[in-house]
Amino acid sequence: MKKYQVVGIGNAIVDVICQSNDLFLDQMGIEKGIMQLIERDRAELLYGAMDKRTEAPGGAVANTLAGLGALGVRTAFIGRVSDDSLGRFYANTMQETGTDFVNPPVSGGELPTSRSMIFVSEDGERSMNTYLGISAELGTEDVSLEVAAEAEIVFLEGYLFDKDKGKEAFKLLAKTCRSAGGKAGIAISDPFCVERHRADFLQLIEHDLDYVIGNEDEIKSLFETDDLDAAIAKTSEICNLVICTRGKEGVSVICDGQRTDHAVTPVVPVDATGAGDQFAAGFLFGLVNERDIDSCCAMGNIAAAEVIAHIGPRPQEDVSALFAKAGLV
Repeated sequence: MKKYQVVGIGNAIVDVICQSNDLFLDQMGIEKGIMQLIERDRAELLYGAMDKRTEAPGGAVANTLAGLGALGVRTAFIGRVSDDSLGRFYANTMQETGTDFVNPPVSGGELPTSRSMIFVSEDGERSMNTYLGISAELGTEDVSLEVAAEAEIVFLEGYLFDKDKGKEAFKLLAKTCRSAGGKAGIAISDPFCVERHRADFLQLIEHDLDYVIGNEDEIKSLFETDDLDAAIAKTSEICNLVICTRGKEGVSVICDGQRTDHAVTPVVPVDATGAGDQFAAGFLFGLVNERDIDSCCAMGNIAAAEVIAHIGPRPQEDVSALFAKAGLV
């Protein structure tokens, strides 16, 4: 048995969340419903404009690991924070919630710990404004080969592709894990991320990964088509396991050429932040416990439904109890 069931690598970002409305977004020049990268001065402006803000350790992969840790999965996170108050808060909170934070905060770093200002609209949609800070400097020197070899599954974040050194760290972790008998996969992260790095994404998925998770816009963007079924089928030609979340339409998966379509009960979101992250947590929980694909989908949907029912990107209820109620465990 390996030390870790799931090891994630991604941006270590403190989420700063507040509720908002469309008028405020327009006034501040914030595009609704997407993630925008911003510079340090813009980050300070938006932070000062937030009312009744809450802070929590975030970042897509870290949120997924928190969900997995709450389900009892052995997890570790590879990320980069500065030795400042936010960085220490981030690292300590990850450890306290059951995920090994394997990289100590960086002393004397020129850049501060990363943060994302998240404005939650009345319809639950979230608009993310992310200052990457020191997390964007993640590189191969941050990847522990011992940790990589001790992982059953590694989970990678597409946003790391925005810098070459992050991309190389990404590849090193995946290669080392797979060489030791593990599996590697990616959360695509954002359709705009695909547009910036389409060729690299396709190359990585075909040659270095065992599974890929994305929503319908992200999967369609991979092959520049509006035909979702065609995009899923094309992705399955280069990857054994393709998981596509489709909102109220449910989830479509192709595993070893076999397609599964899993329906979902629509839920009106309080806050959509973390929906995809917690879907991944539920799905990967099923995967590491060798459950069938339909059960993995059901677990992913339950975890996603729980997180969108409250403010914040991480579970508040006992998700394992929700699995039990649904007859899944």
